[in-house]
Amino acid sequence: MPSSTASVSRPIDIVIPDCCNIGVIFRVLLAVNVSVLAAILLRTNGIRPGLLEFVESSILVELACLSSLLVLCALRRLIGTIPQWGQRAVCALVPAAVTALLIQFLSSLELFLNSFNYLTMIKGMSVAALFGIVLQHYFEMRTRAFSPALAEARLQALQARIQPHFLFNSLNAVLSLIRTEPRQAETTLEDLADLFRVLIRDGRDMTTLQDEVRVCKQYLAIEKVRLGQRLQVQWDAVDVTDEVLRKAQIPSLLLQPLLENAVHYGVEPSSKPVLIQIHLSRSIDRIEIAVVNPYHGDAPSTGNHMALENIRERLTLLYDVEAQLTTTVARGFFEVRLRFPYVKVSV
Repeated sequence: MPSSTASVSRPIDIVIPDCCNIGVIFRVLLAVNVSVLAAILLRTNGIRPGLLEFVESSILVELACLSSLLVLCALRRLIGTIPQWGQRAVCALVPAAVTALLIQFLSSLELFLNSFNYLTMIKGMSVAALFGIVLQHYFEMRTRAFSPALAEARLQALQARIQPHFLFNSLNAVLSLIRTEPRQAETTLEDLADLFRVLIRDGRDMTTLQDEVRVCKQYLAIEKVRLGQRLQVQWDAVDVTDEVLRKAQIPSLLLQPLLENAVHYGVEPSSKPVLIQIHLSRSIDRIEIAVVNPYHGDAPSTGNHMALENIRERLTLLYDVEAQLTTTVARGFFEVRLRFPYVKVSV
């Protein structure tokens, strides 16, 4: 049976920074303010006059930064098929134009009549364009540094070890069902085919929360055949409606490796029934996923850490500081908690 999963199309390469992201906004404001403060202190006699001039200039600096970020945030969503060189040019032209308009506006106000005598229109536009070029290059290089190539290499190394034993165990479980429960064996093989189709997908693909949950349920159904009553699963959802499941965008294979760890480290070492809990919740503009399983302190955890680091790198690449992955061990349970922005799939 062919899979009905359709991953969300990956956008064209975008080199305009995500200026809606809190991490990007913070880095831009910090870099610009520190640079402006240093430049002012170098040209003034003494720290006190320099600080006073910086406070006075900060009105223009903050307005120019925040307005430019706002414009670039909107443009990033509407760039269409603009080539990369055009996007880089936009990152210089927008701050220059915004700064020119602000200098013109503030200079016309009586309150700031004598505030920007040292700053000509050309000088202000040039400085703003320079900041735009430098910061765009920094964020582009930062994205390449966190390139999926590194994360994908680690993910593939992890999957190279997991897939063979998982495949052999699953096939053995299916073989044991063929004579006694042929229909269940057929269903398990279909789930297995769907799962491996997802596993070979590009690690940079995005999908919907609904499809990711469906893949996870297929994976757990396969493991249920192998582990029997030892594997118990409980799904909970708070403020996660069917519409949220259909529209929420999530990196492909973000949740499934966490469940694989939960099975491997929480269920397999136990001879008794073990409950894995998956909690989904939404709070305004954020999605939160928690996976809880029993903790066996004597079980090896190298692979567990490797998978978690891979997911953490992918979250950093996609969401910067707006996403977090945290782990806790308490009262005999291991919990992994994911938090990331609720971004709707673009139709």
